[in-house]
Amino acid sequence: MHIEMDFSLLIILILFGFLAAFIDSVVGGGGLIGLPALLFAGLSPAAAVATNKLAGTMGALTSTISFYRSGKIEMKSVLKFFPLVFIGSAFGAWVVHLLDPNLLKPLMLFMLAAVAVYTIFKKNWGSVSTYKKLSVSKLLLFALIIFACGFYDGFLGPGTGSFLIFAFLMVGYDFLSAAGNARFLNFGSNIAALLMFMGLHQVNYAYGIPMGLAQIAGAILGSRFALKQGASYVRGLFIVVTCCLLANNLYDYFLK
Repeated sequence: MHIEMDFSLLIILILFGFLAAFIDSVVGGGGLIGLPALLFAGLSPAAAVATNKLAGTMGALTSTISFYRSGKIEMKSVLKFFPLVFIGSAFGAWVVHLLDPNLLKPLMLFMLAAVAVYTIFKKNWGSVSTYKKLSVSKLLLFALIIFACGFYDGFLGPGTGSFLIFAFLMVGYDFLSAAGNARFLNFGSNIAALLMFMGLHQVNYAYGIPMGLAQIAGAILGSRFALKQGASYVRGLFIVVTCCLLANNLYDYFLK
């Protein structure tokens, strides 16, 4: 698709893309910043979502590389879940054309609230890793949750990073390792949805590529800052972003 280039809007998208990636590179939730900016630029909701996926995928790949180089991604463990999140996201992006995404919103609101409340009140949760090899039943349940997160990302999207991090925390990872592993899988769900949107010709490359380049810079700085500050910083940012996602979606659902 094509839209006339506007230099001032492009600058705004670059700035917002950088900020979105700085946050998204650690705990997700960058869509809270990126999507409104793309809608402000005049894109339709479908094109805004698709273009944000292009920019977000570029940022997610960058932060994934940063976490991998720092040793915070257990590639051996998460690589087997990559096909699940990829297929789930592609399926979700396809199903969104058949069903109204608002059908999932009540469940998403409840889950975001539960994630926020649980994390706030479990003070020392995720400060150190307590991960042990999962039993077969727990492994199957974890795999199902990862597939569901992928489906959700393709179908609706907001909060996917939070849900993936929460899934890793539940099996004993610390916040920093959970963030790294979640970034890798979130990249998988992003690329699957992006390919689907590209096939549907919904991506605006004139805005998406410059915004994506800004997201690369934001992801580099955001992930490096998180690695330097440690698990406590990631936990605090996780709570703030999850609460912001919840507030934003409550407003969209009940007041708009």
